[in-house]
Amino acid sequence: MGKKETEAGSEKQQTSGVIRTIAILETLSKHQSINLESLAKETALPKATLLRFLSTLVTLGYVYRDPSDLYSLTLKMFSVGSHGLEHIDLIHVANPIAQRLCEELGETVHMGVLEENEAVYVLKKESSFTIRMYSRVGKTIPLYCTAIGKNFLSDMSENELSSYLRNVHLKPFTPNTIRDELTLLSELKRIKAQGWAEDNEEHEMGTLCIGSPIRDYTGKVIAAMSVSWPLFRFNPEEKQHITTSIVDACASLSKLLGYTPE
Repeated sequence: MGKKETEAGSEKQQTSGVIRTIAILETLSKHQSINLESLAKETALPKATLLRFLSTLVTLGYVYRDPSDLYSLTLKMFSVGSHGLEHIDLIHVANPIAQRLCEELGETVHMGVLEENEAVYVLKKESSFTIRMYSRVGKTIPLYCTAIGKNFLSDMSENELSSYLRNVHLKPFTPNTIRDELTLLSELKRIKAQGWAEDNEEHEMGTLCIGSPIRDYTGKVIAAMSVSWPLFRFNPEEKQHITTSIVDACASLSKLLGYTPE
């Protein structure tokens, strides 16, 4: 069998696995609890196959198997879904604010949310200039060398930050990328005090970004919004005005989400 045929077969098998997993979860959602035999009939899956999938879902925490061998969904499914809804609501509320900021400063605006040890763009407002930022909604970015990411890091507890640093290598993307923990910790302390972060050619050469955190009603940073410039279009003399505009926009969004500064 050729390489292409092997890859096609593997892809087909993976797709089949996803379809079966969704079928099991959707069927479980219709029952408070159900036994293996009834679940096999409703999903039209062989018991051995079904048992294998259920075992994985139990291990991952999405399905519960009680002492009587009855299966049911756990609240983890609800948790995943509710987080998605939070992001949808956030995007809806943030959209006009991001648009106004884009129009005021004339440059590309991004909003990102935390996704494990990275951030992911969930909103983008494109600059009207011919030369623009290469990015897209759904793109993931590192935390330690981006304006959006640094805002998340500056909000982390000491334990959260220690865990992050244990699991992430400070890979140098450019000569300006922070490469040691002490320098990063010092910068995060400054970011926390001033309320905004900067990426000065740390992730991409020729690009400067300034971003500020977005907080929910508990005060937790749930997103961050940044504005990006090609370095040749950034005027350092306007930096104070630019920074104030970004911080004010994010503060307005935080207020709409219920945040009240102390």
